[in-house]
Amino acid sequence: MRKIKEVLRLKFEVGLGLRQIARSCSIGLGTAHEYLQRADAAKITWPLGPEWDDDRLEAALFGGPPRSRPAVLAMPDFADLHRQRQQHPHLTQQLLWEEYRQANPDGYQYSRICELYQRWRRKQDVVLRQEHKAGEKLFVDWAGTTIPIHDPRGGPVQQAHLFVAVLGASSYTYAEATADDQLASWIGAHVHAFEFYQGVPKLVVPDNTKTGVTKACRYDPDLNPTYQEMAMHYGVGVVPARPYKPRDKAKVESGVQLAERWIIAARQCVCSEWLRR
Repeated sequence: MRKIKEVLRLKFEVGLGLRQIARSCSIGLGTAHEYLQRADAAKITWPLGPEWDDDRLEAALFGGPPRSRPAVLAMPDFADLHRQRQQHPHLTQQLLWEEYRQANPDGYQYSRICELYQRWRRKQDVVLRQEHKAGEKLFVDWAGTTIPIHDPRGGPVQQAHLFVAVLGASSYTYAEATADDQLASWIGAHVHAFEFYQGVPKLVVPDNTKTGVTKACRYDPDLNPTYQEMAMHYGVGVVPARPYKPRDKAKVESGVQLAERWIIAARQCVCSEWLRR
């Protein structure tokens, strides 16, 4: 009741307008207007006499005995509210709050809901959806897991590295096993990927691997000179992904996962079956 008394005081004693009252009491404009309307309907005048305690004031404004508020107020589903606002551009927070109050008459006031909603939004991870044009970008990377190569004549087991290239628009994937992950294998795998695609993209987006990037930097990475000469020869640009930003190369991350599942894991199962025989 303290807010209602303050609204009445600011209106009839100080003479403030409705917006100034709402701002001073930290309540919504509609809430302040409702309080004054109820006070006018109940013919409550200012100043209030000593007989107007909180219970009598609430009964006069809202009718009946004061309602007991629940210890824990119902919290709206902010994810659903946010999704509705994105799907319906003309839907306002005020309308969503009115729907929430219809389902929860003892719920939060409008100003508190707005504060909680903004607090929830600040905790959400903002993700920008990338749209790729056909032939624009080729994402390349090494798979983290190697492929064991077994010599049928009983020689030592060698570990082959897997190079993966993925086109941005179509996710068309190329994979190649190399003897190592050094610069020569890196350049050769690029050449073979261009031959496989029968063309070159506009941009190549590698990870900050040492075979491609001499100095990793968020804004100005230094390319390996040989890698840069290869890009100049084929007329493509090389734009490395930012360090510790896997979403910059999400396409090749998915391609690497696909290659590890269908090539590395599958080959390990085949080799295990062959060795058991």
